[in-house]
Amino acid sequence: MSFRKFLILRRPRSGRLEGRATLVQLNLNSFIRSCAGVTRGSDGTRGKTSALVRPLLHLLLAPLLVSLPAIADPPAQPLAPVTPRNAEAEAASYERCMKLARHDPGAGEKLALAWHERGGAHPADHCAAVALIGLKQYKEAATRLEALAQSMTTAPAGLRAEVLDQAGQAWGLAGDPVRAYAAAGAAVALQPNDLDLLIDRAAAAAAVGYLDKAVADLDHVLKADPGRIDALIYRASANRALDRLDPALVDVEKALALAPSSVPALLERGNIRRLKGDGAGARQDWERVGQLAPGSQADMAAKANIEHLESKEAVRPAQSRHDP
Repeated sequence: MSFRKFLILRRPRSGRLEGRATLVQLNLNSFIRSCAGVTRGSDGTRGKTSALVRPLLHLLLAPLLVSLPAIADPPAQPLAPVTPRNAEAEAASYERCMKLARHDPGAGEKLALAWHERGGAHPADHCAAVALIGLKQYKEAATRLEALAQSMTTAPAGLRAEVLDQAGQAWGLAGDPVRAYAAAGAAVALQPNDLDLLIDRAAAAAAVGYLDKAVADLDHVLKADPGRIDALIYRASANRALDRLDPALVDVEKALALAPSSVPALLERGNIRRLKGDGAGARQDWERVGQLAPGSQADMAAKANIEHLESKEAVRPAQSRHDP
């Protein structure tokens, strides 16, 4: 088991939208809401369950494996051999801590703190931060993740970028989009061609209102990987908010061609269709959302949009009767 596997906010490289973790779904919801459209959210999303861990666990545990005595005068008798820390045991401790942090965050935090006192170092610190996210202490979690990234001075840039990216997502959950954007930017500065990090920075930019910057990051992503469904939906949302409805519709149609049952894409296409005056098409998309994901956040958003659409349709005939 490796440290990278449990960095829970990382998106699968396929860009597919199914099977996302709750923390990540909230981020796409926030992105769509930031784009000021008719929808309140989506259930779809931007998941991050990554592969960061194996190299990072190796780096984090390496200093713990052998503790050599300081060089001194030759002793009269040979020194007793130093017992190395067991890397497999440390990895198992991390796995156990992370599982607890995700399923019982309070107990996970206690375990992480106790592990840190026993020398758990960076893996224990990361587990504690994840537990804080589970406890909805997002600001503290973000602060700790940033501190963790700063302390990982010997880790590869990509690994530090991952932790900074998570800090940005935690700041977003804390309701501080400016700090979220700053952390996401710091992550991209370390890994400028990482498409997942660019998408996260685009989401953070949209939350601040930097929609053109969001589109620029998504342009970069889609130039490198035209089939990224999540990026297509993000860019459609941003362009819709900028009143660029034609390119927005092109992107969402591409997303649906790749994933015809994508709930976020259907929700977004309904938004765009309504703004283009196609109320029947919008209703069709939103009703399909309810069929595919009943009871979800996307379903609630779609139902609210349909109610809004119906209220406008009901008002128009009443007004027309008073026309000369």
